[in-house]
Amino acid sequence: MAVRPTAFWRESVAEEARLIASGERDPADAYAAELFPESMLLGTDEVLSRFETDLAGLSARSDEEVLAVIERVVLALNHVNEQHGESAYETEERERLCAYIEESIAGAGLDVDAFAARHGLTRHEITDKWRDW
Repeated sequence: MAVRPTAFWRESVAEEARLIASGERDPADAYAAELFPESMLLGTDEVLSRFETDLAGLSARSDEEVLAVIERVVLALNHVNEQHGESAYETEERERLCAYIEESIAGAGLDVDAFAARHGLTRHEITDKWRDW
């Protein structure tokens, strides 16, 4: 399965903390813990965990089922973003989340490009209908 973006974000926070502790980074130059607060990481992980469960539970793998799973994860991520002042996911974070969704769908055995094409989209547009972040 795809690696959750939160794993990268947690690594960034931990690496920055290590650099500060070793004196290699001035605390005034630190940003990772502010950019990736624990509440955002926990909320995002909760959403992604449900998404993984939903993907694993697909029975017929119909386009309607897949669209419903995508809609649920995107709307839930919208909520996490709202809880964090509409700034939980900046450009790089958005790209990682979208890539994670695409990779997870592919990992579930679905052809993301074919699925998207059936809806007149590219793989990179499958979240756009619902995404506010």
